[in-house]
Amino acid sequence: MEAPVAGIDVSKDKLTVYFQDSFYEFPNDKRGFEEIKRVLPKGCKIGIESTGVYHINLKYLVGEYDVRVINPFTLKKFKDFRGKKSDKNDAKKLELVVSMGSEFTTSDARELTSQWDFVTRSIVRVKNRLRRDLVLLGYRDSLSRKNLNEVLRGEDNAVLSEVRFLLGELERLEARKREIEEKLKEVVSKDSLIFTIPGIGRTLGCIILARVGDVKRFGDKKRFVAYCGLDPLVESSGKSVVSRGISRRGDAVLRRAFYLAALTAIKVNPVIKRFYEEHKGRLKGKKLITACARKLAVITWAVLYYNRPFDASE
Repeated sequence: MEAPVAGIDVSKDKLTVYFQDSFYEFPNDKRGFEEIKRVLPKGCKIGIESTGVYHINLKYLVGEYDVRVINPFTLKKFKDFRGKKSDKNDAKKLELVVSMGSEFTTSDARELTSQWDFVTRSIVRVKNRLRRDLVLLGYRDSLSRKNLNEVLRGEDNAVLSEVRFLLGELERLEARKREIEEKLKEVVSKDSLIFTIPGIGRTLGCIILARVGDVKRFGDKKRFVAYCGLDPLVESSGKSVVSRGISRRGDAVLRRAFYLAALTAIKVNPVIKRFYEEHKGRLKGKKLITACARKLAVITWAVLYYNRPFDASE
């Protein structure tokens, strides 16, 4: 049975709710969100426009409802609704946008995956800069605690000052990453069959699920692989066919998640491990890992599409 849908227009002081052809108004505070819970059934899909700090109280709805935070630019581009701009019309439009399909919305989980990807890439950049600074100071580029403690005991200079700053940044970024991962675990189902696939752990599984959404929209594995940007890019000229790697035209966050999962899968997943061994003579380095990531994406599509646990024998 399809979940009911509601739209909530959020302003500084007021919440305007449109649900099943009726409008409701509540204050934008904890009491107002408690009133919303009395009107909307659990599991209801809710469309709310991203409004800076005014929708911060959404935390009172996450967990009991499928909350979709909708970009204001999406609403401006949405032409299927007519009427003057008002709180009631905006709430009705939000309900309509969610009803039209997930391609118009950005869930809380999906936004968290974008934040996770940004923080993860920032951590890599900070670590690379730290290694560069250690070399300038005459040390090996190892970021071991022993090596860093020795570096920090050196005489003050411009490079050492940056090392101290970068270590502080790294600590904050890693703390934020852990915080995001915990939030992801709260908003993504723990019971998905994706977690039966060896190599896809809790965090990466949550990221993949949040980015993919409804896997049924991909009628075959090729469409899914292309959505991930892991489809091979091939150029043909006359009788020759040349591989140019992958297209990279799909979801970059999803692609990186499968790549990271593949690094583990080649050790623990019998199918990916066998694939790795069979192809390591022809492919090397990142190309081989990317091919494993593509294979892992195909397995993930099959598990989710056919709703069957991973089976290494298939």
